[in-house]
Amino acid sequence: MGFRVGIVGLPNVGKSTLFNALTRTAAAQAANFPFCTIEPNVGEVSVPDDRLAAIAGIAQSKTVIPARMTFVDIAGLVKGASKGEGLGNQFLANIREVDAIAHVLRCFEDDDVTHVANRVDPVDDAQTIDTELMLADLESIEKRRENIARRIKSGDKEAKKAGELLDAVKTLLEEGRPARDLEVDDDDAKDFRMLQLLTAKPILYVSNVSEDDAAKGNALSEKVATMAAEQGAAHVVISAAIEAEVAQLDDDEREAFLDDLELEESGLDRLIRAGYGLLDLITYFTAGPKESRAWTIPSGYRAPQAAGAIHTDFEKGFIRAETISYDEYTTLGGEQPAKDAGKMRLEGKDYLVKDGDIMHFRFAN
Repeated sequence: MGFRVGIVGLPNVGKSTLFNALTRTAAAQAANFPFCTIEPNVGEVSVPDDRLAAIAGIAQSKTVIPARMTFVDIAGLVKGASKGEGLGNQFLANIREVDAIAHVLRCFEDDDVTHVANRVDPVDDAQTIDTELMLADLESIEKRRENIARRIKSGDKEAKKAGELLDAVKTLLEEGRPARDLEVDDDDAKDFRMLQLLTAKPILYVSNVSEDDAAKGNALSEKVATMAAEQGAAHVVISAAIEAEVAQLDDDEREAFLDDLELEESGLDRLIRAGYGLLDLITYFTAGPKESRAWTIPSGYRAPQAAGAIHTDFEKGFIRAETISYDEYTTLGGEQPAKDAGKMRLEGKDYLVKDGDIMHFRFAN
């Protein structure tokens, strides 16, 4: 099960530099001119989780496999993208394919790095992209409304219901608010998702600051934080320049480097944690002498759905899940001690998986 986060922003805000650092590759060309990223670069990163190492140590696992998250570096957008300006059409198509948006905003001054609008104003930059996404959604809504207009006139109940949902979204967008602000009933949730609206995707604002401001941010990033809070969006402060340096260091050097900068963790860790929260994800584990592995699932998954993250056959033939909480697994010293202490639970199809569960699935072939 993959979770894709699209890295977006205006040209020259540090998207590709951040992508290179996060994925520890040189796949994206970081250059000081617009549209240097044409095809979306895709990179997978390991999700840092200290619990996995603890579990693997107790289980004496030969192999340790962390959870993974996919980042997509998407071409820079300019004003008019909703009408095809710049690489607008490609940008919008790429965004439709991701689960969430990490919107990188320039919060640093540097005369050597050209800003597409010749000024540094992250809130205005955010509004530029938000406006283009809303305009694209409005165009999509209007086309859908035209396609079902005749059916609505003929009294088709299904078309009428779809039209009411489209009208509700249109009203919101015309007020300058994103589609994700719409309160959708459970009955309409599936139809709403099927609209594939750009502004329905959860958003994480990433303030890209200079190295000197990496620990505490600056006045520009504070403005972004205020904007994010008003929208109910997530926000992290990162220095893409620092992350590029960190990516080249080994573990010991990385820790010392971050300490010198008064940073408790890398930007990668903060970004992934924020991404997890944004997508409402949790992690469960499988453990044994052969392998310990972390699995990412949406919060609210029941045991059979969690089993399906491993293989669809596990979900189809699900019988039960042998489950131990992380705290009990580590405190008692592993699977057998947990069993002996009566702390291994046999959970059925209705069990809601909890973050940190260590699970073993039984299923019928």
